[in-house]
Amino acid sequence: QVQLVESGGGLVQPGGSLRLSCAASGRTLSVYVVGWFRQAPGKERDFVAAITWGSGANTNYADSVKGRFTISRDNGKNTVYLQMNSLKVEDTAVYYCATRKGPLTTYPGLYDSWGQGTQVTVSS
Repeated sequence: QVQLVESGGGLVQPGGSLRLSCAASGRTLSVYVVGWFRQAPGKERDFVAAITWGSGANTNYADSVKGRFTISRDNGKNTVYLQMNSLKVEDTAVYYCATRKGPLTTYPGLYDSWGQGTQVTVSS
């Protein structure tokens, strides 16, 4: 299995930006669909964004982040990014990246490997 490590989380004011990274080891990330999910305290893990394998020609976003977040991949660095702009208080959560082989999906249960998560806190 691929091992994933998220980084880039932190504390930011509303309207600010962060870029999360999901670095892979053990396997090449280019053969996997990669998704970002988030989980706030007391809530379920929700889909945020996903990108297809290879060049990442196709992406999908949750309605709540469309136009604010951008997912991208750098296969040379074996890393997927989540650029988050215009952050809102409701974006506060632990963010996880995950991989799967097969079609892009928004369902977390269909992803096989997960990172440990990185905390994003949006607060003034």
